Amino acid sequence: MSSIIYTYVNNNCHYRSIAVLDKRIEAAVRRGVGVFGKKLPVPQKLDDAIQYSVFPGGARIRPTILLSVAVACGDDNPSLANASAAALEMIHCASLVHDDLPCFDNAETRRGKPSVHNKYGEPTAVLVGDSLIANAFGVIARAADKDAVRAAKLIALLSKYTGFPKGICAGQAWEAEISVDLSAYHQTKTGALFIAATQMGAASAGHDPEPWFELGARIGEAFQVADDLLDVLCSEDETGKPSGQDVTNQRPNAVSEYGISGAKQKLRDILGGAISSIPSCPGEAKLAEIVKLQSNRLLPKEHMKPVA
Repeated sequence: MSSIIYTYVNNNCHYRSIAVLDKRIEAAVRRGVGVFGKKLPVPQKLDDAIQYSVFPGGARIRPTILLSVAVACGDDNPSLANASAAALEMIHCASLVHDDLPCFDNAETRRGKPSVHNKYGEPTAVLVGDSLIANAFGVIARAADKDAVRAAKLIALLSKYTGFPKGICAGQAWEAEISVDLSAYHQTKTGALFIAATQMGAASAGHDPEPWFELGARIGEAFQVADDLLDVLCSEDETGKPSGQDVTNQRPNAVSEYGISGAKQKLRDILGGAISSIPSCPGEAKLAEIVKLQSNRLLPKEHMKPVA
C-alpha cells in the first residue's frame, strides 16, 4: 500500500514540476514572439498570422525537455534558459508552418484548425516561418547580458540543428531524395530539435552539451516513430492533423519499414535506451521520471504499453 501511495505522490510531484515549466515556457514564448501590432506600425496580417501559428501551442514538448535538462543541471541562468526554450519553440512552430505548405505536405489543418497558408494565404505563411526563424536567434541574443559566451554557444547549437547538413532543413530535403537513409532522415527531420533541446538545456546551465546528444537523438527518433504510428492508427480528430500523410506523400516511415507491431516494439526499445542514456547530473533521477512521463504521452494508451 505504501508503495502505491509513494508512486501516486511521486507522479503528482512530476506533474507539478511540468506545470511550473509550462508557465515558464508560455511566458517566455509570449515575450519572444511579442505582439508588435500594438506597439508600432506593422503589416497586421503577418502579425496576426504569427500569433495564430504559435498560440495556442501544442504540447511544447521540446522546450519542456530543454528546461527539464537545464533544471537537472542546476539552472543557474534561468533567463537564458527561458530564452533558449522560447527560441527553440519558435523554430519548431516555423517548421510546422513551412511543412504544411503546398510545396511540401499541402496540409489543410494543424492542431485541429486550418493551417496557416489555408487561413492567411501561401505568401504570408512563408513569411511567418521566415520571421519566426530569424527572430528566434534574436531572442537568445537579447538574453546574453549575463553570459555572452554561453549565449553564443546556444545560438550556434540552434543554428546547427535548424539548418544544413544536421538540422531540420536537411530533414525536409531527405523527402525529395529517391534513396533515403531512414535513420539519417529521422535524426534530421525530427531528432534535430530534440537534440537541440537536450544540448541547449545543458549549455544554458553551463554544462558540456556533448554528453546530451544521445538522449536528444533517442527522444527524437522515438517521437518520429510515434508520429509514423499515429499517422496510421489515429484519425484527424485524435491528432489534430490529416492522417495517412506518409502514404499520400510517399514519405519514408517506420510503419512501412517495420510494420505496426515492429514499429511499436522499436518505439519501446528506443525509449528504454533514452532513459538509460541520461548523463550524470544533479537532477538525474527527477529528469528520468519526466522523460518517462513525456514518453508515455507519445501514443494513446490503447496503442502502447507504458514505458517501465
